[in-house]
Amino acid sequence: MNPSALFIARPVATTLLTLGVALAGAIAYFLLPVSPLPQIDIPTISVQASMAGASPETMATSVATPLERHLGQIADVTEMTSTSTVGSTRVTLQFGLNRDIDGAARDVQAAINAARADLPVSLKSNPTYRKINPADAPIMIIALTSSTLTQGQLYDSAATVLQQKLSQIEGVGQVNIGGSSLPAVRAEVNPHALFKYGIGLEDLRAALASANANAPKGMIEEGERRYQIYTNDQARKAEQYRNLVVAYRNGAAVRLSDVARVEDSVEDLRNQGLADAKPSVLAVITRQPSANIIDTVERLRAVLPQLKASIPADIDIAVPMDRTTTIRASLRDVERTLLISLALVVLVVFVFLRDVRATLIPSVAVPVSLIGTFGVMYLLGYSLDNLSLMALTIGTGFVVDDAIVVLENATRHVEAGMPRRQAALQGAREVGFTVLSMSLSLVAVFLPILLMGGIVGRLFREFAVTLSVAIMVSLVVSLTTTPMMCSRLLRHRTAEGRSRLFRWSERVFQGLLHEYERTLATALRHRRLTLLVLLATVFLNGYLFTIVPKGFFPQQDTGAMVGGIQADQSISFQLMRQKLVSFVTIIKNDPAVEHVVGFTGGGQTNGGFVYVSLKPLGERDLSVDQVIGRLRGKLAEVPGAALFLQAVQDIRQGGRVANAQYQYTLQADELSDLRTWAPKLAEALSHRPELADVNSDQQDKGLETDLVIDRQTASRLNLTASQIDNTLYDAFGQRQVSTIYNPLNQYHVILEVAPEFWQSPETLNQLYISKQGGSVSGTQATNAVAGTTVLKRTGSSSSAASVASDTARNQATNTLANSGRGSASTGAAVSTAAETMVPLSAVAHFGPGTPPLAVNHQGHFAASTISFNLPPGKSLSDAVAAIEQTMRDIGVPVSVHGSFQGTAKAFQDSIANEPILIVAALLAVYIVLGVLYESYIHPITILSTLPSAGVGAVLALLVCNSEFSIIALIGVILLIGIVKKNAIMMIDFALDAERNQGLSPRDAIFQACLLRFRPIMMTTMVALLGALPLALGHGEGAEMRQPLGISIVGGLIVSQLLTLYTTPVVYLYLDRLRKWGLRRRRRRARPGAAS
Repeated sequence: MNPSALFIARPVATTLLTLGVALAGAIAYFLLPVSPLPQIDIPTISVQASMAGASPETMATSVATPLERHLGQIADVTEMTSTSTVGSTRVTLQFGLNRDIDGAARDVQAAINAARADLPVSLKSNPTYRKINPADAPIMIIALTSSTLTQGQLYDSAATVLQQKLSQIEGVGQVNIGGSSLPAVRAEVNPHALFKYGIGLEDLRAALASANANAPKGMIEEGERRYQIYTNDQARKAEQYRNLVVAYRNGAAVRLSDVARVEDSVEDLRNQGLADAKPSVLAVITRQPSANIIDTVERLRAVLPQLKASIPADIDIAVPMDRTTTIRASLRDVERTLLISLALVVLVVFVFLRDVRATLIPSVAVPVSLIGTFGVMYLLGYSLDNLSLMALTIGTGFVVDDAIVVLENATRHVEAGMPRRQAALQGAREVGFTVLSMSLSLVAVFLPILLMGGIVGRLFREFAVTLSVAIMVSLVVSLTTTPMMCSRLLRHRTAEGRSRLFRWSERVFQGLLHEYERTLATALRHRRLTLLVLLATVFLNGYLFTIVPKGFFPQQDTGAMVGGIQADQSISFQLMRQKLVSFVTIIKNDPAVEHVVGFTGGGQTNGGFVYVSLKPLGERDLSVDQVIGRLRGKLAEVPGAALFLQAVQDIRQGGRVANAQYQYTLQADELSDLRTWAPKLAEALSHRPELADVNSDQQDKGLETDLVIDRQTASRLNLTASQIDNTLYDAFGQRQVSTIYNPLNQYHVILEVAPEFWQSPETLNQLYISKQGGSVSGTQATNAVAGTTVLKRTGSSSSAASVASDTARNQATNTLANSGRGSASTGAAVSTAAETMVPLSAVAHFGPGTPPLAVNHQGHFAASTISFNLPPGKSLSDAVAAIEQTMRDIGVPVSVHGSFQGTAKAFQDSIANEPILIVAALLAVYIVLGVLYESYIHPITILSTLPSAGVGAVLALLVCNSEFSIIALIGVILLIGIVKKNAIMMIDFALDAERNQGLSPRDAIFQACLLRFRPIMMTTMVALLGALPLALGHGEGAEMRQPLGISIVGGLIVSQLLTLYTTPVVYLYLDRLRKWGLRRRRRRARPGAAS
């Protein structure tokens, strides 16, 4: 039965069906979403909790640990990490890829609710959670600047207007506002004035809290009218607070302005944002999991004019970072590469056939197969991305193969004098099984990829399915449209009717064929030597695989960089702000940089972040890694701080925020061991040439003012630790003591001592505690946490004021000791009697300490993570080996455990799975071929072509200084499907010659090799030239496509040179083995038959 006969007989129907497939695919192409890579959302949830002023250790023990205990009980949690800094804890949960993120979110909320009873009461609000994708960098950053408005006013517009409206846009996951904080009324207290009037800090807190009642007042009804009662119970500006009466002394009112400086300012003074070295407020936008980047950014761009109109006119809005710029450029480049590959494939067909009419046939088959694939991609919910378009680019060399085999066979019959209709029927019937075998065995290569788990399986599933669909569409086209076009377009022409070019090129080809015939005869005479060459390639594969540098994913040039700043652990915010300005200025002055934004502050006491957008690739002469290398030396000149830059990658794993691309995490049985060995390992690794930008997140050398309470003295003076903590929090914690309700937002009143009193620990000697201080009712009655002080590095802390305060303190202590009990603070809104003030130094002494600036956990336990980047010329496999060797060299004890995390862990997993994946692909192809040929032997003959392809692929990677990455592995797997086509064409014709012509195996395979030499050369050349643009590409995103092209080109060249000779030899040896097995079975069967 000839399936092509029906379509040859009905050319109109076949033509219309082909046009219908092409039209459906063309429509689908314009409907497909666009993205950099296939959508991979690692189910990840981040839980955030805040307690202003709390130390990292307090946050870790009282907030992180209870949360981890409950969150760790959720099913299918694959990784749980937490980071606790000043006033903040973040717990990140990663789930299995098959976990439903919405179901996981419900479990997380339930765990948070269950943990609430274990959390401190001073945690004013419940922990919150959000769904995130750890692989995502910001898709857009918006910078707000103004020459007339303050940073607080900019932040207010951003938080009140922009954040709300941007968050409502479809696809937007989170909008983080940084660079300042909300406006606030700040009451900056003078402790000496408080002591003078005998007023406690809790009295100020009570007065400020009572200044904003904002309670229901009711209504009045008069006849037919009703009046709503309104009062001026809200004080909204600093001037309204200055005259607030906080106490009465000797009948005279003591106002807030008498004891404090009251200003309209911001909630947190320790924040700074920069955009291109200008003070700015930044809106950092990330997308929702599963949202399309291009569509989301287009929607954001569309609303920017409306947002500009909704904020004050003197605010300028700029977009210093837009991720879609390079994504679009990369996709344009891969589409251009696809068109080049298509043109090269058509050119190869023309060169071999030298007939425009014949060339037209595969020229139709290839675009129809590729365009038809878009329709299936749309139905499967796929996108136009680098991998799917790369699959179609490499597929140009595959989808034309089937059409070439059918066309070449039909052309051979036409040239022999057969009518073109009969030639089309005969040619399609003869190679129908060959085409089917080639396509199905090629699709079988992708079965292991489709069954792979983890992020690699998810990533390349779309690649494998897209290419498989294209191959199956080409199979259908080659058995329907191609034979029909052959029956209409092919024509017989004598040698005299051919052009001179044809006759000259035919002589060249015949000479090449004659030379192959001669060398093939030599190889068949020296079979053992030829087989020895094949065996040598098998062993050479193993050796080359061990020496080739290995990586996880090619380093991408996305045109964006992100950097983390790590400064001295004792640095003040004022000095940290200067470091940020220096770093941003250096980066901005680089000729390859277009925009740079940065910010510091908040919980990052000694850290900050920068985001850098580079100019388009055509406008800069260096890659992103080369730009980082150029900046590295300049950035190192900034003393007391380091900025670690890394290129933004589309593929990233791990939930921990790090200053470099790869992570190695240490955990220990004893915390002391961890704190001892983590710095030693980081120091040793920093000297290894295989690693760059080595840094550790273990920061336990900060400065602290360690206050030790004399509990006996405090008890004798009727003071409690809670009162002391409350006083410290009031003084140094930027405490929110009251809320101001405005129509669009809520603002706070901040209580703190004046800046001159929190710039040295010595100012603690000037702090007084109200004896028997009562607590404030309502939300102000909380168990407070101590604040922080910033140590000034210059100047003396002694002054006349401190001497005077020492005298007053001694007098007060003596009086208290004799009186036993002073006037108690009632905690009322207005104090009417002078209170007895106890100097803090009377009940406590303090000294310096070295607290941690951050406490990190992994899976409930303390952890320290060392991050690193790769220097030029080094691979991830080199870095992994260097770390393992260093662990042994410095003698890290067995009680300290190390493991790679994030992308480095994914690399280790992929290295372990690569041999399994290759073996699985071989087995899949063997099974399919065995089923098709009903033979155990012939599939081995076909697969014997693979060792030479593997050698060529790895050698090409070594020559081109390219890593053996996941992309290169896909290239090797594709080679399994490509190079076996040569053997299939040889063996099919050899078997047919043995059965139908009665030829010997040697004559049959010899004739098959010569007969199929032209289609073998054609299919190999189209596959090679289809991959060549990928290997030679230098546009946007080319670094991702190059390893695939390099491995395929190298593998095809070497395999083509060897398999033309080794495959016939293997065929003969295995045929001899098959016949020996038959004879042996017959000898065993004879005694049984006779008996």
